[in-house]
Amino acid sequence: MDLTTNIAIAVIALVVTALLGFIVIPALRRLKYGQTILDIGPAWHKDTKQGTPTIGGIMFITGSLIAFSAGLIILRGKGFIDLDEFIGRRDFFRSVSGMLMALFFAFVGFLDDYIKVRKKRNEGLTANQKIIFQIMIIAAYFTARIISGDTSTAIVFPFLGSLDLWYFYYVITGLVILYLVNAVNLTDGLDGLCGSVTLVYCAAFMVICSVLGFTELSVLAVAVAGGCLGFLIWNFHPAKVFMGDTGSMFLGGIVCALGVGAGVEIIMIIAAAVYIWEALTVVIQVVYFKLTSGKRLFKMTPIHHSFEISGWKETRIVLLFTMLATIAGVCAILLTSGL
Repeated sequence: MDLTTNIAIAVIALVVTALLGFIVIPALRRLKYGQTILDIGPAWHKDTKQGTPTIGGIMFITGSLIAFSAGLIILRGKGFIDLDEFIGRRDFFRSVSGMLMALFFAFVGFLDDYIKVRKKRNEGLTANQKIIFQIMIIAAYFTARIISGDTSTAIVFPFLGSLDLWYFYYVITGLVILYLVNAVNLTDGLDGLCGSVTLVYCAAFMVICSVLGFTELSVLAVAVAGGCLGFLIWNFHPAKVFMGDTGSMFLGGIVCALGVGAGVEIIMIIAAAVYIWEALTVVIQVVYFKLTSGKRLFKMTPIHHSFEISGWKETRIVLLFTMLATIAGVCAILLTSGL
């Protein structure tokens, strides 16, 4: 896919998302859809962030969806003349099914957000309810791929070759998707953090998918990157709107759709290092707390809160994590040469 097309898709997503801010944010205020701050974060968040409009993820979800659709239309006009042949392409199906998976994750996030704002509490769906919904979505995603004839169950290790996991592939990869979706959700804890990290991740996968010849997946990556950039205009500190679980779970779905869709699960894990680190600190904290009868290894988790409690400004933390995501993305791109 040429540079001009990439730029066009990104600009569409950016502009649509940014302009929606003028409509969506006032509407959320009128509906009194303000964020109820969780008790697990720093105490001062209740003073500075309480009541900020949430569910703003619908802005970049809409922008990304419109740009993705426009990108597919542009691609068809540039050579994919036969519509049936275009839709029958494996890459087309993987990109569309990936987008649908992300949209279903977004719906679960929306239910969670809606319960929170309507009942004015910091808990929406229970953890078990979320996991059940997420497992159902993951199962549907794999089922759709199998029905379409996409039955590859091999994991590719850069420079080492591939390993066919047979049916264990769906279990192992499904657990990875489940972990990553919730890891991305946990990363959404500071103004601009999740959007910035995901922008870098999508930019890396735009390159990876282009190199590997996954054109439609590259379109998906560019569209979401543009949507994230448009959202950051409103979400940078001090945030005028939060993405909510609606947005973060959508982004989690996109992160997995790109990596699993391109068949580069190992490279996906490397590119997603920041998300994985964030969630892993929560797991370590809980295990350590139970083993030591109440002691804590970190000041607060997810780990970005530890930096915050140590006196770091939000903008500095976001910059650090974005730089780490960039390093992870570059490493992932370099490892693509070993496939």
